[in-house]
Amino acid sequence: QLQLVESGGGLVQPGGSLRLSCAASGFTLDYYGIGWFRQAPGKEREGVSCISSSGGTTYYADSVKGRFTISRDNAKNTVDLQMNSLKPEDTAVYYCAAKASCAGYKFANNYKYWGQGTQVTVSS
Repeated sequence: QLQLVESGGGLVQPGGSLRLSCAASGFTLDYYGIGWFRQAPGKEREGVSCISSSGGTTYYADSVKGRFTISRDNAKNTVDLQMNSLKPEDTAVYYCAAKASCAGYKFANNYKYWGQGTQVTVSS
């Protein structure tokens, strides 16, 4: 079964940090750009970040630039999203997704595989 699985979500206070992980099963991530999306209640899904298949190029939405860092370990078949200085507006379900490249990474309908999502709640 080909799937992505996210982990690492939870409840954190404003200013805190979380590290999300995206793991693949049934296929290798080596040839895919990996994007992270988030969706808050009542809002559209937002493209947050993307990393190229080689890991050499990364992209960030303005809302997270300087606070989030995406990385990948192709040997472990995982992609991580380190989230620092978290704000209440970062609260959402976070999803990882895979597609051929990061071109147009903010458009959700271009992705081939999706995870089921992990909840991130930033609250005091």
